[in-house]
Amino acid sequence: MQFLDVKTDFAFKKVFGSEQSKGILIDFLNAIIDFEDETITDLSIVDPYQIPLLKGMKDSYVDVKAFLSNKTKVIIEMQVLNFEGVEKRILYNAAKLYSTQLKKAPKYETLEPIIALTITDFVMFKELSNVISYWALREKEALIKYSDDIELGAVTLRY
Repeated sequence: MQFLDVKTDFAFKKVFGSEQSKGILIDFLNAIIDFEDETITDLSIVDPYQIPLLKGMKDSYVDVKAFLSNKTKVIIEMQVLNFEGVEKRILYNAAKLYSTQLKKAPKYETLEPIIALTITDFVMFKELSNVISYWALREKEALIKYSDDIELGAVTLRY
């Protein structure tokens, strides 16, 4: 018996990005992301196309985009190729999701947190030995947390 390779775009979106697999995605995110004392109880899967707000701005697609019950927005991407600039692409997609929440009138306080989770089929950070890594905004020396609004997660499938 052969199984679909979940690293392919079609299989990844089928397993993690469809309404029928919502329970699988909830379980996966609860197992991977450190939500401290909380767990995901519900989410909605939305269109992964991130519309550019300005003419000439780069279009971007993510593999799976979801809104958690606590209003946190999560984008999940599967990366099988380690191309030059992959880290910048991840940051761009995270920043875009965060920045496109506001239109002209709303206040900055209405911004909701985002998590960008990237699953790689390669070692992205050779200096780390862990399979799962978390990134957040912190002061460089004292490591004081700036904000919980933008978090990045990386899961390495291959070591």
